[in-house]
Amino acid sequence: MPSFLSVLLRGLLAGLVAGLIAGTFAYFAGEPRIDAAIAIEEQATHSEPTTGEDHHEDELVSRDGQRAGLFLATGLFGVAMGGMLATAYVLLRRRLRTRDDGRAALLLAGGALLGAVVVPFLKYPANPPAVGNPDTINQRTGSYLLLVVLGLVAVWAGALGHRALRPDAPDWQRAAAAVGGFLLVTVVAYTVLPSFHEVPDDFPAALLWDFRLASLGTQLVLWTGIGLLFAALLSWSGRRPTAAAPLPGGEPVGADEARDGVDAPARP
Repeated sequence: MPSFLSVLLRGLLAGLVAGLIAGTFAYFAGEPRIDAAIAIEEQATHSEPTTGEDHHEDELVSRDGQRAGLFLATGLFGVAMGGMLATAYVLLRRRLRTRDDGRAALLLAGGALLGAVVVPFLKYPANPPAVGNPDTINQRTGSYLLLVVLGLVAVWAGALGHRALRPDAPDWQRAAAAVGGFLLVTVVAYTVLPSFHEVPDDFPAALLWDFRLASLGTQLVLWTGIGLLFAALLSWSGRRPTAAAPLPGGEPVGADEARDGVDAPARP
């Protein structure tokens, strides 16, 4: 298995590239919806009685600056997520019952996408500007972060459910146990955490739907990119020739590991 530094650098690189790709997707799919939402907010603001103050003076960053900063933000976020994925890979590699490095990386990336993105999104979908009560922003932020943690716990519970049955159990029973463990934690989290219904009745439903799809699509692009790039980088390193001393019978030492690029999986 490569050193932690080597794996970490591959994760950071995969995250950076995937973050920039996700930023490009967000620029074309999400920015037009944000502009439309801001226009609605501006219209509502200017329709209110004037107080003699210009609310544009509160803007710290212009819209052009925000658009340019989008790529910086997604790039840095991708680097952080790539680093976390690489760290998780090093810690959990021997517990993943596959000899293929690329498959292990994709499993971890898929689990992160399901637990940290899809589960929170179904409870707390993203909202565009002009939607949401500023007085509840701290409560909404705290609830969302807590649900991210619980979403990852749900994925972990699903993995435990899959492994709880005996190895010779039918596949459908192991799959049912995994889904049951995942749903148990998810349903409890959805029930315990508060709900927020703050979308104005007159806000365009089509705009809200398109914005949420663009937000979810950005995360899908990001995690799909991280998973595929990280798996490709790991597989590429595993195919490099490895020096090994031949055995008397002609079979080189560690030939199986060199071909697969991984250590033998841990026994259950």
